[in-house]
Amino acid sequence: MPSSKFVVESKIPSSFRVEKIKGLFDYDSGVVRKEFDVTIPIEGEDWNVGLIVGGSGSGKTTIAKNVFSDFDLFDGFEWSKDKTVVDDFDSKLSAKEVTEALSKVGFSSPPDWLKPFHVLSNGQKMRAELARLILESDKPVIYDEFTSVVDRQVARIGSAAIQKFIRKNNKQFIAVSCHHDIEEWLEPDWVYDVDKNHYYRGYLHRPSIQVNVRKADESEWGFFKHFHYLSAKHNKAAHKYIAEIGDQPVAWCSVLHQPHPRVANLKRIHRIVVAPDYQGIGLGGAFMSHICKIYIAQGFKVSLVTSSPAFIAGLAHSSNWIMTRKPGRLQNTAKSGVLAGTTSDARLTASFEYTGKK
Repeated sequence: MPSSKFVVESKIPSSFRVEKIKGLFDYDSGVVRKEFDVTIPIEGEDWNVGLIVGGSGSGKTTIAKNVFSDFDLFDGFEWSKDKTVVDDFDSKLSAKEVTEALSKVGFSSPPDWLKPFHVLSNGQKMRAELARLILESDKPVIYDEFTSVVDRQVARIGSAAIQKFIRKNNKQFIAVSCHHDIEEWLEPDWVYDVDKNHYYRGYLHRPSIQVNVRKADESEWGFFKHFHYLSAKHNKAAHKYIAEIGDQPVAWCSVLHQPHPRVANLKRIHRIVVAPDYQGIGLGGAFMSHICKIYIAQGFKVSLVTSSPAFIAGLAHSSNWIMTRKPGRLQNTAKSGVLAGTTSDARLTASFEYTGKK
C-alpha cells in the first residue's frame, strides 16, 4: 500500500537576526526538521480521484510527492499570450478532441475558446488546464493547490464537472488542497486529511443544488448574451426564464412559438445559456426540462435546434429528448422560415423534441 516514512530538513544559515530569534525561543538546532509517517491503504483498489487536504504548511505537497513519487506533479502549463486556448493544446490533437474535452470539464464557451489563456477567468483557466492535462499527460497526476485561486462556489461547481471528466477518461488524479469545502463535490474515492493524519473513503454523491426558476425581463439578457455559443441576438417576443442559485443568476432559457405546417402547438427553445462558472454539472439540461414541462402541461410540443457539440451529445443520451434530425446542414432555411435570417444552413445542427419521459 502507498506509505512512507520520511524526514524533511532545512538547514538554518547563521545571521545576527537568526541567532537573536534562536535565543529568544531557546532553539539551539541548526536545522528545521519535520517527520512524516503516512499510510494511504489503496493498493490493489480501483480508484480515479483522490484528495489530500490540510491546512497551509501542513505538508500536503511534500506528502503527495513522496508517497506518490511515480505521479506527475502538475504546477501549470506555459500558455502563449499570442495563441488562442485551443491552439495551445498539443498539435497532434484534433479540434474535435480539444473542444470535446473543454466542454466535458464544463468550459463550453466557443467564443472564449478563441481567446488567449491569460484573459480567461480563474474558473475558466482551471478547467482549461484540467482538459489539457488529461489529454496530454500519460501518467497519473497530482494537481497542487487545486481550486486555490477561484471563488469557493466556482471551486465546488468546477470540482463536480472535473471529476466526471476524469472518471470518464479512467484517469488517476490526486487533488491537493487546503479547502475541505470541495470534498463532497469532487466526490473523491479516498481522502487523506493531513491535519488529522487520517485516511478515509470518500463521498459517493455530491450535495443537491437548490435552484430557483423565475420569469425574466428582456433587459436581463445582457448578462447572458456574451456567453451564448452562437449569437448575442434575442427575440423580444420570446418567453424568458432565469435560473438562480442563491441570488446569483446562473442560466437563461427562452421559448418562442414555432409555426409549423404539420405540427400544431409547437414551441421552440430560442436561447439556452449557462454561465461559464456553472457549466458541466447538467444544469442546462435540467433547466430546459423544467421549462419544457411547463409547456407540455399546456398541451404544447417543444423542439430544439442546436449546433453545440456538448448539447447534441448530452441530449442524444437523454431519455427526455428524441433526436428528430441527425446532425447535418439545414437547407432553404430562409424559404421555410425555420431559423430564417441565421447562418444555420452553413453549420452542422441537430433537431430534438422533448418527450417528457422524466
